Amino acid sequence: MTAGTLYVVSTPIGNLGDITRRAVETLQAADVIVAEDTRRTRALLSHLAIGSKDVRSLNAHGSEHAVQQIVERLANGDTVAYVTDAGTPAVSDPGRALVASAAARGMITRVVPGPSAVTAAVALSGMVDGPFAFLGFLPRRGGDREAALARLRFSAEPVVLFEAPPRMAETLAELAQLMPERRAFVGRELTKLHEEGLHGTLQELAARGSEWRGELVLVVDAGQPDSRAEEERARLVEAALRAALECGANPSHIARALAEASGQPRRELYQRALELAAELPAREED
Repeated sequence: MTAGTLYVVSTPIGNLGDITRRAVETLQAADVIVAEDTRRTRALLSHLAIGSKDVRSLNAHGSEHAVQQIVERLANGDTVAYVTDAGTPAVSDPGRALVASAAARGMITRVVPGPSAVTAAVALSGMVDGPFAFLGFLPRRGGDREAALARLRFSAEPVVLFEAPPRMAETLAELAQLMPERRAFVGRELTKLHEEGLHGTLQELAARGSEWRGELVLVVDAGQPDSRAEEERARLVEAALRAALECGANPSHIARALAEASGQPRRELYQRALELAAELPAREED
């Protein structure tokens, strides 16, 4: 039996007119559509006049078993279309695990490109003319967050972030405290009726307070070259490692999380975590 194909299909981030003809054709032809939020996807299918479809859920809590069930559909010859809530899938959403599992099994994967909140915000910011870093959502607390903030602070490239409205004020306040005069851009409700682009320093944007609503993307301008930057980033990462170890965290887990947050190699962080763990006094059993 010939295996099916997994299509990673981009969908509008707001304006439904941004759907591509190829995306519509792919959704129409798919045997099964896998969605982060089935309700939103069914509403989109209804708008596109696409009839009854087998729509399966794969959300942020999707298990390895759920991923493998979808991969088995591919193995049995089905055509599978994966869509996220909005924009290009497998970028800060559960689609990554599905794409990785399909690739590991040698399945054919195709992309149907289209709208992306990341590139839309980059284009509107006026801050990017070359490489930039995309960090997705910042860790919420602890050493992981400190490491991510240090990476952002000392980045020689512009940085793009996603943030949820309830946490946007806190994030801007933290960033403004670290680098008040750094230029930034907030894209709010991009392509939607109340689209808004806000330019200013982090201090100015933080001064807007807690009234943030809608889908938000933050672009922070690159930092200036600083000979002390690498030393300070290393110090913050070291402190995050030590604090996590003192709380009893597993060195491997710490290294994985900090590698994602700081951009440093996981192997180096793991080795340093082992060295620090050996220096700490043995923890007493409860």
